[in-house]
Amino acid sequence: MTTSTAVRPVHTGVAAGLSDSLTMIDRSVRLTRRNLDTLIVSVVLPVMMMLLFVFVFGGAIDAGSAEYVNYVVPGILVLCTGYGASSTAMSVTNDLTTGMIDRLRSLPIRGSAVLTGHVVASVARNAVSTALVVLVALAVGFRPTGSLADWLLAAGLLLLYVLALSWLAAGVGALARTVESASLFGFFMLFLPYLSSAFVPTSSMPAVLRAIGENQPITPVVEAVRGLLIGTPIGSSGWIGLLWCAGLLVVGYAFATTAFVRRTRR
Repeated sequence: MTTSTAVRPVHTGVAAGLSDSLTMIDRSVRLTRRNLDTLIVSVVLPVMMMLLFVFVFGGAIDAGSAEYVNYVVPGILVLCTGYGASSTAMSVTNDLTTGMIDRLRSLPIRGSAVLTGHVVASVARNAVSTALVVLVALAVGFRPTGSLADWLLAAGLLLLYVLALSWLAAGVGALARTVESASLFGFFMLFLPYLSSAFVPTSSMPAVLRAIGENQPITPVVEAVRGLLIGTPIGSSGWIGLLWCAGLLVVGYAFATTAFVRRTRR
């Protein structure tokens, strides 16, 4: 007597790919809702940092013509979304190291849909945390002057930014061998905004740091969001920030999918 086991074939086509992605998105959103630690950190950390800069450092920092609370809140929003997106790396690594991907091999589902699920869950999680940060900012004195159209443009830019960083984080998670090593991406995204105009004008920095601050993606994104919300000059920051985000999105998607395929290939 002989027995045989057959691996169920993966369905092909756009409809099948969309169905697989929706399934993984639902799974990742459910996991996010159950992971209270991630939710609390993604909300509490940006709020605490905003309160720290406004009430502890704000009186000693010269932000030019704008009140410091109005100056720093757009920077906190960019830090919030960037740091929140970095947790995608740990989620992807956790799936790869706990056998989740191996279980998917016996199902007619595309393994790469796991990445889409984590990225979309990251965007949803960051949308909620960003909204809460804005509400707290309004309570402590943030007074934006932007119109509804300005708010929508700022939200769109932040959405593109977090989408790009989420795909980059997914690629890092596909390469990392442990969840601990994947968490280093979060430290990088928490530190990088300090070398931008998020908290202080780059003109106040030493020459070397000023060159770094003015030629990295966070500064034009912050300046564009700041200009849209409180009316400071945007100049070319809007287009530069948009190009940075679009470029990072393309690179991040290619990096994540390639790294994931190589990691799961046997």
